Amino acid sequence: MVLSLAVIGVLVGAIYFFIPHDDSATAEKSAVQTVDTRVEIITARRAAPYPVAAPEGLPKGWRPTSVSYKASNDGKGGAWHLGMLDPEQQYAAVEQSDAPAKQFIQDVTLGTDKIEGQQAVGSKKWDRYQGDTYKALVHEEPGVTTVVTGTAPYGRLAELAAALVAKKG
Repeated sequence: MVLSLAVIGVLVGAIYFFIPHDDSATAEKSAVQTVDTRVEIITARRAAPYPVAAPEGLPKGWRPTSVSYKASNDGKGGAWHLGMLDPEQQYAAVEQSDAPAKQFIQDVTLGTDKIEGQQAVGSKKWDRYQGDTYKALVHEEPGVTTVVTGTAPYGRLAELAAALVAKKG
């Protein structure tokens, strides 16, 4: 048994040594692909029954990594998603829907709970949510709930929320 473990150890060591890998910070940054969001934003703004919020004028270093709009069959509950990495490589996402707010918030924030205090973002007050994995800022308006959520700190989430411009296409 010891001989078998030694052979496996040598094999694993050889594989690690001879197979190229890059552990640098640039490798981590390039591991997640950046996506072009222009077409999806235009399409979502035309299809959604609410003004779709997308960031404009974010500082350099923010990168969009995922984007989607899923319409519902009944015209209610359409969901907009824009996932991003902030300059420190933390995840932040814009989530919007006209579905019932309580369930939508729980789904997109991975079960966070509302906490005390609000975050001022421009002229609006956003509710704060905190969970084991995600933090979130939530703004409810008639007909649409906007959630900015992710692993990024509240300051970065507020920076993303402040850059949001809601438009109907």
